[in-house]
This record gives sequence, C-alpha cells and structure tokens, in this order.
Amino acid sequence: MTEGDDEAIPSGILAAEFIATGLIMSTERLQRFFWSVRSHRGFETFVIVVIITSALLVGVKTYDIDPGWRSLIGFFDIAITLVFLVEISVRFLGEERKRDFFRQGWNIFDTLIVVASLIPVEDSDMALIGRLVRIFRVLRLVSIIPEMRILINALIKALPQLAYVLVLMFIIFYIYGAIGSMLFQDINAVLWGDIATSMLTLFRVMTFEDWTDVMYETMVVYPLSWIFYLSFIFFSAFAFLNMVIGVVVNVLHEENEQVMLEQSGLSKVTLHDLQHQLNEISDMVRQLQREQPPRS
Repeated sequence: MTEGDDEAIPSGILAAEFIATGLIMSTERLQRFFWSVRSHRGFETFVIVVIITSALLVGVKTYDIDPGWRSLIGFFDIAITLVFLVEISVRFLGEERKRDFFRQGWNIFDTLIVVASLIPVEDSDMALIGRLVRIFRVLRLVSIIPEMRILINALIKALPQLAYVLVLMFIIFYIYGAIGSMLFQDINAVLWGDIATSMLTLFRVMTFEDWTDVMYETMVVYPLSWIFYLSFIFFSAFAFLNMVIGVVVNVLHEENEQVMLEQSGLSKVTLHDLQHQLNEISDMVRQLQREQPPRS
C-alpha cells in the first residue's frame, strides 16, 4: 500500500462522515419545518375549511344536478383527497419520532380514511363503500380540533360507568314492562301485549311521545294508573338522565384536567402519592433526630 492510499482512506472516511452529518442536519431541519407547518394556526384552519367543503360536496351529490356540475364536483373531490394526502404527510413528517405518530388512535383513523379515499372505486361494485368513506371524512374534524377530541375521549372513557347506569335502567324498564303487561294487556294488547311491546311503549312514555294518550286510556279502567306512569317518568327521564349527565360531566372534567397537566408538563398527584411523600418526609425527620447528638 502506497503513502497516497494511506492518505486517501482517512479522507474518504471524513467525506462519508461529513455527508452523513449533513444528511442528519438536513433531516432535522425538515422535521422542524414540517412541525412548524402542522402547528401553525393557518394550516389547521385551512384543513378545517377543506373538511367542511368535503362534507358539503357529499351533500350536494345527493341532489339531482346537471352532469357538468357533477363532473366539476368530482374534480373538487379529487383535489380534496390530494390535500388530505399532503396534510397527513406533513403531520407524519413533522413527528419527531415517526413510530409515535401511529400510537395515537386519531392519527390511525385519519390515515385509514385518507388511504381509503385514494382507492378508485367509483365505477365498481365498491362504489357505495367509497361514498361512505367520503362521508366519514367529516369525522376528521374531531382529530383536527382539540376541544372535540376531548369531548370524544371523555365519552369513550365514560362508557364503562355508563354501562352500569344502562343496566340499572334496563332493570327498571323490565320491571315496569312486566307490571304494565299484566295490568294493561286487556285494555290495549297492541301497546301492552307482551313484555317486549310493553318496554317499547315505556320508551315512548320516557320520550314524552303522546304519553298522556297512553295514560288516559288505562285510567278509564284503573283511575290510579297515573302513579305507574309518573313514577316511571321520574326514574327514567329525570333520575337516570341526570346520572348519565353527571357521569359524562365528571369524566369530561377529569379529561380537561389531564390535558392541562400534560400541557404544563406536570403529572396528576393522587392521594396515594401525597401519602407516600409524607411518609418519606417523616422518615427523614426521624433519621435526622437520631443523628443529632443528645443535649448535655
């Protein structure tokens, strides 16, 4: 190996390192650029306007319009799909860690909607599915607007607690349906013929859909049957409805607190954490007392 080769190898290594460093710096700059774009208020507003326009175009297609206008709407639909593709690409490229992008459910939902919109199914047997996908593009407003995301997340988190309320409501419906079927079946078999029909009638009573007609019909035979209806309305329309509202409002309050803590970079402190910290402080105080020399 010559002396020139010895000098060429380090030079090549330095050149490769220089190129790699330049690529890393360029990638970081691009990532920061895309992050600034996706975080810009104007970009979010533009995407919201495009989503609303997409929803309006879906509604316009339901009318019998001129073929020329329908072709123009088809052109706008393609343009909107391309805008969505660029938007989801900007959001992905602006993510510092690309794997974290798909850890959020809303990003997965947006990606599936955009990818499904790219599939040409208008002139095939899957045309109906393609139209449904374009309708669901309106739901992308939820992923764009943070306040709407908080609402939907609160509703999802409230479902386990709401399940117990719904079970209790079903029990009330079942009890009142059985009583109504036994008492009022001979008066009106159409409304009280069996327990399933009785529960459907009770749903009509709960929604106040001509419920007084149902009550007055049974009061001809049972004058005190108004107690049956008013007590059922109290449980179903008032008590359980307030329970549902209370559960949702409580979860929504917790969700707002969690978002505020995440934005401030703090974590939620529980009573268990406070108790643990107090125990640690007590141990430190006792340790210091033991270490102090006794007074003479």
